[in-house]
Formats: sequence, structure tokens, C-alpha cells
Amino acid sequence: MSTQELHDLTLAQASEAIAKQELSPLEYTDALIARSEALQLQLNTFITTTFDTARVAAKTAAEEISKGNRRGPLHGIPFAVKDIYDTAGILTTGHSRTCIDRVPDKDATCVARLHAAGAILTGKLATHEFAHGGPSFDLPWPPARNPWNTAHFTGGSSSGSAAAAVAGLVPITLGSDTGGSIRGPAGLCGVAGMKPTYGLVSRAGVMPNSFTYDHCGPLARTAEDCALILAAIAGHDPSDPASSPAPVADLTGNITGGVKGLRIGVIRHFWETDQSSHPQLAPAMESAIDAFQSLGATVETLTVRPMQHYLDVKIVTAESELFSIHLNELRARPEAFGQDFRARALAACLFSAEDYVRASRCRRVITTEMQDIYARYDLLLTANNSAASRIDQHNMLSFWTSASLTTPFDVTGAPALAMPCGFTTDGLPLSLQLVGRPFDDALVLRAGCAFERETGYWTARPKLVPHAEAAPVDPKTWIPDTSEVTPSVRAYAENAARHAGLTLPDSIMEELVAVAPYALAMAGRLPRQHAQADEVSSVFLPAGSA
Repeated sequence: MSTQELHDLTLAQASEAIAKQELSPLEYTDALIARSEALQLQLNTFITTTFDTARVAAKTAAEEISKGNRRGPLHGIPFAVKDIYDTAGILTTGHSRTCIDRVPDKDATCVARLHAAGAILTGKLATHEFAHGGPSFDLPWPPARNPWNTAHFTGGSSSGSAAAAVAGLVPITLGSDTGGSIRGPAGLCGVAGMKPTYGLVSRAGVMPNSFTYDHCGPLARTAEDCALILAAIAGHDPSDPASSPAPVADLTGNITGGVKGLRIGVIRHFWETDQSSHPQLAPAMESAIDAFQSLGATVETLTVRPMQHYLDVKIVTAESELFSIHLNELRARPEAFGQDFRARALAACLFSAEDYVRASRCRRVITTEMQDIYARYDLLLTANNSAASRIDQHNMLSFWTSASLTTPFDVTGAPALAMPCGFTTDGLPLSLQLVGRPFDDALVLRAGCAFERETGYWTARPKLVPHAEAAPVDPKTWIPDTSEVTPSVRAYAENAARHAGLTLPDSIMEELVAVAPYALAMAGRLPRQHAQADEVSSVFLPAGSA
């Protein structure tokens, strides 16, 4: 194999070549390191590289495999992880100034499991600050760029992970998904991204965003590749209190089993009426529906709650948890955080304890009503996202004003796979989601594999010129507009900040005041018609339950 071909290999293809000793782990690692170095200037994928230790590990892997001691399909395969995964002795920053010199002494469980499988770490990947907020140009490291067009956004927050996967820098990347942070970047960058069932993959050693909604999972070239990675990192971990003790199903054994006879519910209203979508997304979704029907699945339209309902529940809960996690630093040095992070996290001081409990009760209603849907359908199908916008057109208020195609399945905790379903006329990926019952991750991946083999969208590659610079962009500093904020809302925000122990400079207080109407509206939309005995979503559920 020529060096030119190596970066185009899927994980499954590279694994097979290494197993047959047609490809050396050292040759493969050297080729991907060279490509990573040649594209870093334009993609900004890496925060920290571990190329020297990777070469040593690759040499060791080659020797082990040559002696017949191959550990499995990931042995000798390079990987990189979002820079919120702890790596022993290696800088782990969360892409934040507040952790600019943080070096943990222990690997995250997922990283340890990849090492145990024989995979080779090449570095830590760009994210959004603490996997939340962005893209930001006011942090110590620049945001990652989209390999299809470097003037465009990668999605967030697993931005470097998605860019590295599609650019052929590594065949294995790990991200995290709290409101769509695996699936969003996977969609905008045109790769597969799997949000596993909540509890299937350990979060231990991963910087928390929201205890209630954080999921760890893979981004890779294909659904089959995601299955191989997930098989290595899934399983009970006593270090994670949310880790499921249930045995992990075989994720790869029937990956090519197809979808014939499966019942698929299509959630059309998510992309047709609940949000504005790229005009070419709808025909791409119709083509995807036709593909599943041609493969033998039974497909029918399904209506669930509007996307905004899920977003309100998630934001009130998750922002409260994020705010609590970072409160000490926000009190001590709010200016050390990026503006986008502050414009999200600070608003949680406006939520009351009753708001938080009410959101949790609403979530329990949502997960309970999903049981009937799981009984009717084997899988759900909906859009994942529209095409990537320019990175310098990011609007900080969109977090508060735009519903999300991905967030509903963080709220339900169900497994969800993002994968490309076409391209716009200007060459940017479009993406769909396949969603399964909790702990039916294997079926989701199997269906994804069938779709990939039928359509071939995953085979497209961005054309990248080594050592080129990123396209020029012109990001603007957000200037909060508080001209229409009522005096009562301003007073509420200022009092809430003081009550939380925050001493904010005037400019940062204006950021909080500007987003306060949107945050308060979210809490206000949460229904209050709960019976006294209605439980919250955090009560114990047996393994395998929603």
C-alpha cells in the first residue's frame, strides 16, 4: 500500500491489513502522523500531539503482532481523543484557559480500554470550552475547521474529533454528547458518530458537562468502525456511578445483518416544521427513506413532541449542573472563560431549584411515553443537521433561540447514530440519525451499516492540500444587546448573580442580562401540572430500562 492510500482506509480495512501483516502498525502510524502534521495549519485539529510515544507504541505493536500476539481488531491502530478525556501525564485542558496547564495522573476509563486493546494514542483533539459553547476565537487554541471547506464550522463540541476522522488523521476518535456534541460534528463533517445508550460507556475520567446527559462515544469513518470502537470501550465501570451493570451485547457479530423486516418510524416534523432546514436536506431525507424501504424495512411517519420541549428540559437541567461544576472558577475569574461559554453557563444562576426539579419530572414523563414508541418501532429515523455554516457567522444567541435535532435523544438516553445522507450542491455533507431502543445499540449500528453499503455516501473524501492555510474568516466579538430587556428582568439577573456569589465586570453582566429573557422563557415553558407523587428522572431504573 502506498502512503497516499493509508489515510483513506477505514478502521475495519486497516485492522484487516494489520491482522494479515500486509500493513505494519509503524508504517501506518508514521503515515498518519505525517498527514496530521501536513494538515494541522489549516484544520487546527490537535491541541496536544503525542507523536513520539505513538511511534514507540507502534513499534511494540508491530513486534507483538508479528509474534502472533494480536490483541484484537484495534491492535496497532492510531487513535486520538477529545481534550476532555484524561490522559496520564499528558496535558488535558478542556480547551479552556482555566486548565491550560492541567496534567492528570490517570487515564480516563475509555482511554485505558483503548490502550488495553492495543490502540496507539497520537494526541488530544480540539473541542469547545469544556465541551460547551463555541466556536470560540477568544481561547488559547483556535477552533477546528471543517475539512470540506475550512471557512465553515465543524459543529460542536467534538469538533477536532470529527475533523480528524474525515480528514484521515486517525481512524479512531472519541467524543462526548450532551446535547448533540458527537452527532452534530459527525453530521457537519460527513462521518459516522455514535451516541451510545446512557450508561453503556463509562464517563470516568472525562471532564463533566452534565451528569444527567453526558455520553461518551466514537466518531469514525463508518458505522462498522464505530461498532468496533464501541465494542472496546463499552461495559460496566464501578468508577462511574451511572455505568450500567448489564452485559454488553455483541456489537459487531451481526453488523452486516441488514434491516429487512424492521419497523422504522420517521420523525418528519423535526426537519419539516420544527426548525428551518437547508433546502436540500428534505430531498436527501426522502432518498434515505426510499433506501431503507428498498432494503426491506417497513417505514411510516411518527409524531413525537416538538423539539423545543426536549430542549427546554435539557437546558434547564444541564446548564444548572454545568454552572455548579464551574461555579468556583466563575466566582474567582469569570473573564478567564470564553465569551460563548459564559453566555450559556452564567444564565443558570437564573434557574430555581423548583425549575430544576420540574425539568427532571418532565424528563421522566418523556422517557415513560417513549416506551409505547419503542414497542411499535425497532428504529426511529430523522434528520441530524443541515449543512455547515461559515464559522465566522456563529450567533451566540442561537443556543437559546434554536431547537436542536439531536437533543431529544440525549433526553431519552437512547442510542443514536449520525451518518451522511448526501451533499449540498456546494459540497457540504448532509446527515441523518438512526435511533434505537435503550441498549439496542447493536441494531442501530447494523442498520447504519446497511444504509452505508446501499448508498456509499461515506466513501466521499474532502480534497485537502498539504501545508495549506485555513481559509480566511472574520469572526466578530459579540456585543450584547440589552436595549429591550425590561428593568424587572435586569434586576432579576443582577440579583441572581449576586445571590450565586458572582462578582461580574459590567461587560460580563451585560452578557448575562442579554440572555436572561431567553433562559427565563425556557424555564417558564416547562409544565407545572405534576401530581404530588410524580417522580423525577433520577430515580433508580433497572439495567436495560429507558
